[in-house]
Amino acid sequence: MSTTASHIEALLQTGEVVAPPPGVQSWFPIADQDAWIAQALRDRDGFWRERAAGIAWETPPSEVFRGSIEDPHWFADGRLNATVSCLDRHAAAHPGAVAYDYLCENGATEQVTYADLHARVNRLANALRADRVAAGDRVIVYMPLTIEGIMAMLACARIGAIHSVVYAGLGATALRDRIVDAGASVVFVGDVTYRRGKPVDLKGIVDKAIDGLEQVRRVVVHRREGAPLRDAREVDWAAFTAGQSAECAPEIVNAEHPLFILYTSGTTGKPKGVVMAHGGYLVGASAMLRETTGITPDDAYWCTSDIGWIVGHTMMVYGALANRYRIILREGSPDFPAADAVYAAMASYRVTQFYTAPTLARMLLRLGDAMLEKHDLLSLKAIYCAGEPLNPEAWRFLHEKVGRGRVAVCNQWWQTELAAPTIGFFPTAAIHPDRSGKALGPIAFSIRDANGAPLPADQGGLLVVETPLPYMFASVWNDPERYAQYFRWGVYVAGDVATVDANGYVTVRGRADDVLNVAGHRIATADVESALVSHPACGEAGVCGVPDELKGEAIVAYVVLRAGREHSEALANELIAHVRAELGPIATPSSIRFAAKLPKTRSGKIMRRLLKAQETGQELGDVTTLEE
Repeated sequence: MSTTASHIEALLQTGEVVAPPPGVQSWFPIADQDAWIAQALRDRDGFWRERAAGIAWETPPSEVFRGSIEDPHWFADGRLNATVSCLDRHAAAHPGAVAYDYLCENGATEQVTYADLHARVNRLANALRADRVAAGDRVIVYMPLTIEGIMAMLACARIGAIHSVVYAGLGATALRDRIVDAGASVVFVGDVTYRRGKPVDLKGIVDKAIDGLEQVRRVVVHRREGAPLRDAREVDWAAFTAGQSAECAPEIVNAEHPLFILYTSGTTGKPKGVVMAHGGYLVGASAMLRETTGITPDDAYWCTSDIGWIVGHTMMVYGALANRYRIILREGSPDFPAADAVYAAMASYRVTQFYTAPTLARMLLRLGDAMLEKHDLLSLKAIYCAGEPLNPEAWRFLHEKVGRGRVAVCNQWWQTELAAPTIGFFPTAAIHPDRSGKALGPIAFSIRDANGAPLPADQGGLLVVETPLPYMFASVWNDPERYAQYFRWGVYVAGDVATVDANGYVTVRGRADDVLNVAGHRIATADVESALVSHPACGEAGVCGVPDELKGEAIVAYVVLRAGREHSEALANELIAHVRAELGPIATPSSIRFAAKLPKTRSGKIMRRLLKAQETGQELGDVTTLEE
């Protein structure tokens, strides 16, 4: 049995259908999702032309789209700067409107208005310009979920520089790889973040990552714990921005000018730098966030993602700011200082719209009902989940317990490469808890077999997107061959296994390649294996994902030791700690298995599906290519 088929057979549909909650029509403007999709498909260019009119252009585009899905050109003769839509127009018209409410697990809070944010971003942008950072230069942002981290992103965009946010917690080796691949000369870092009551050193990771790396000429350090500066290329954030003007003319760029690079794992060890552009990305991100959720500036909107991921870029920064939302940020562990910290924050800020991941939903499910009774969550109108499939049990808990049957709970699906909601349910739609949803816009999908041939309804295969989208990635940084692989059949191959039924409902099952999905984060098996083999005791390693109640998937590693080394519990713990130091906590194996050898094909490829079968008790399937 193929990996694809086993994915499909392992996940059964329940067939349950849940009517939309009463009163949702009073705040969500689109009553009929099917009619909305049909109208959008009739005039795709008209649909996106209308959405493009909602952002600020220095030179409005005369054309919407030309080219093909693999060589797209969106709004190509338009000129703009994304930060004008996100900051300038709101600071002028609504200066006192709240942009961010920040909360840290240690109790620290901060509120920033659009006028404040505009001025602070401008000072930082002026400091970058004064330090010879120019349009097209690449800047790494390795910062926690703070207002300063978002300011660093926006300041880069303001001057036409290209930012690349790296999740604060990713290890030094992975960070160095991204700095080198991007060709970055400047790094922003927060000296610490806070997790479970303790400061976590981030600057030390940057110090190790850039050691001997001459291309990095400047490190700007936001110091909350007074971390020392090591050398002349390091500068304190406050000193860097001191004396800078609160006015900064934006760098007006072509719509296709890169806005950011965001690295995502692939099936090889080298990370993929997904590139998004100022024009198409901003049009798509702002429109899809607004129209698929119904969030307005009057809502208290909390997204639990991080700026290190695409959800953070779209739902917490560019898409959200372009729509003038009031955005809640929370730094720290979701279950600290108390297990019900999420509920406490929701009640304190009177959250109306909540965007989260299935991992957090499963954590809340494990807490049980008692924690809910302590908090007033009646302000809540809708919950959205994205990042990985949401199992029906967790969906029911959110709907029946957290939302008390009166809150819309909507699945959504999208990816780093598709930078805005693409499949999902409108709050006014009847929900199928076991499905991902329908198209969220003028989007056509199909399911293909391994050779690219279309498959009939309800048959599992590879999900492909057949229509160009403005928020689809524009390239893979410095790797055109890798970009071309996504479009090998003249359509976008998403890399997920899915089915589409006769009514247009898509059910995404999981990854079709060797990328693990741990708590919604995509981690390449090759990255973990490479980190293990870099330990002096490890001669060879193979990893697989196994079902995990909280994370969705946990990492199990099989290790073949080098000659003369003996396996032990202490060594297993040492290997786990080594991977954590190399790649960060999200890529840490939950278990180490010592083995005499690994199952391989005759061409030498590790058969990871056999490792997974060993862990889960599944049938081994076809082993004809297994090495003797």
